[in-house]
Amino acid sequence: MKVLVLTGPESSGKSWLAAEIQAEFGGLIVGEYVRHFIQQEQRDTCYADIPQIARGQLDWEDAARTNRPPLLILDTHLLSNMLWSQALFADCPAWLEEQLLARTYHLHLLLSPADVPWVDDGQRCQPQLAERQQFYRSCRDWLELHQQRYLELQGNWPQRRQEALLEVGKWLQSGSKTPPAAN
Repeated sequence: MKVLVLTGPESSGKSWLAAEIQAEFGGLIVGEYVRHFIQQEQRDTCYADIPQIARGQLDWEDAARTNRPPLLILDTHLLSNMLWSQALFADCPAWLEEQLLARTYHLHLLLSPADVPWVDDGQRCQPQLAERQQFYRSCRDWLELHQQRYLELQGNWPQRRQEALLEVGKWLQSGSKTPPAAN
């Protein structure tokens, strides 16, 4: 099983690109639990919600891992939960990073906020490009600090799709869990 994670700021195309990758290569997508949580609760999240949201994300991921699909596509993972907790509440439960580092992720696609429009979907809260760029840098810094394999995707929607499908295709054909073109 190869595990691919899409990460980066809001409105950078993670869910859309996960669906494009699945349409091209198959696999199983794990969605973003926090969206489900917000729809169920019908309110803004607070710091006390972070553990429940993180556990929900892990439960969804673990359930998908038990199916052992050849390709597991994660629309997000605990890195987003950690960074949002820090951005919104200036704190984060330490166990989130411990759980994140205890799992194996073979490749991250880090999506830049540049060159694509921000779309208000009722749950997003960073309309300013500078805020999304800071979140992007925080993602990249964490991936580099923890020596996680990643590819940065930039450009407009067609460019992101083309590069993602090309690189994921090469990675899947290589037979190796380690992507040849990662950072």
